[in-house]
Amino acid sequence: MLSTNFYLHFMGNTEEAMNFYKSVFGGEFESFMRYSDVPGGEKMAAQDKGKIMHLSLPIAGNQMIMATDTLESMGRGVVFGNNYHISLEAESEAEADNIFTALSAGGTIEAPLNKTFWGAYFGMFTDKFGVQWMINYTYPKTQ
Repeated sequence: MLSTNFYLHFMGNTEEAMNFYKSVFGGEFESFMRYSDVPGGEKMAAQDKGKIMHLSLPIAGNQMIMATDTLESMGRGVVFGNNYHISLEAESEAEADNIFTALSAGGTIEAPLNKTFWGAYFGMFTDKFGVQWMINYTYPKTQ
């Protein structure tokens, strides 16, 4: 496994929160994507288009703080306890499959492992103890 990261969920103030963390840890955002930037984003409600779909800030070595704005228009909210995921970066699709299968056993799968538009193999679930996980394998960039 390449790294373990923290994925935080906010209700519309991701950019503010992550700029605060950036002021504490330093560095630059590695990824900054608004909902308007994703496929289908042009069809989203106007109040959601400018919100943060994904933002990542390297903090130490391979460690990141990543975040998103949770959208009420998608039937989601944030309450203490569901405002984070532990995000594991696998070294291969096979490793991602193994980790996902083992950790999700007896839990609830929110998004099965699948290839994504952002160039990764990704899935999410809550394990049988109520801990939320994201498993990701980033495909090598082709030149």
